[in-house]
Amino acid sequence: MGERGDDTGLLRGFGRQLKLLREREGLSREELGAWVGYGREQIASVEQGRRIPSPELIESADEVLGAGGLLRAMKEELAQARYPAFFRDAARLEARAVEIHVYACQAVPGLLQTEEYARAVFGMMRPPLPHEVIEERVVARMERQAHISDRRPPLMSFVLDESILRRPIGGSGVLREQVERLLQVGRRREVEIQIMPMERQENAGLAGPFTLMETSDGKRVAYLEVQNVSQLHTKRESVRGLEAKYGILRAQALNPRESLTFMEKALEGEP
Repeated sequence: MGERGDDTGLLRGFGRQLKLLREREGLSREELGAWVGYGREQIASVEQGRRIPSPELIESADEVLGAGGLLRAMKEELAQARYPAFFRDAARLEARAVEIHVYACQAVPGLLQTEEYARAVFGMMRPPLPHEVIEERVVARMERQAHISDRRPPLMSFVLDESILRRPIGGSGVLREQVERLLQVGRRREVEIQIMPMERQENAGLAGPFTLMETSDGKRVAYLEVQNVSQLHTKRESVRGLEAKYGILRAQALNPRESLTFMEKALEGEP
């Protein structure tokens, strides 16, 4: 539970509401689970505040138990509980961003990760994350990617260091699937992916990864994260400096068409 911090009260509160509504309807945990497609132990874990309920469970339980929206009203807060605390403010901004620009030099950015790659990344965390927390974060990361499949997705660009394409996180099979995913997304009109070759003598991104976002109300922010410590910059001076750096990185990297070719060669095992 230590990984969830202040969410303990929220989860227990939802669990108590669920239990009260279930008992009001005269249903056992097994019976409610059968109605909503979950097992008895999963229902018990949610009622005891040990498990973050999925959006599907919340919706189904609200309907089956005649909650009239009481459970559904907590869905957004509970969805945020799947993210580590240091990322939640950034996640809220990301959800209403009209532009997202990312420089990554350690691993594929979360918005582009496959499920298995994400699971491997979370599995490498030290101290180790509990299995249940890993699965919750994988689900949350996949849900974030709804950006890419929306009817009106944000404008997105990514500059990825070549080392990301060579680092076999999760094994060679997982990496191959991940590069295939990058190629698929990189061919979309609203997404541009650029590769920064390791042979480049100039690289403006040596200070580490960062994300730039612009929201629908015109707010421009920068997000930095290292060792589970995050910074969200909203002051124009700080954001402007990172925007300038990102522009330089894009100029130093391969262009999007060259980058697709580069990734295709990496997929074929060419140096």
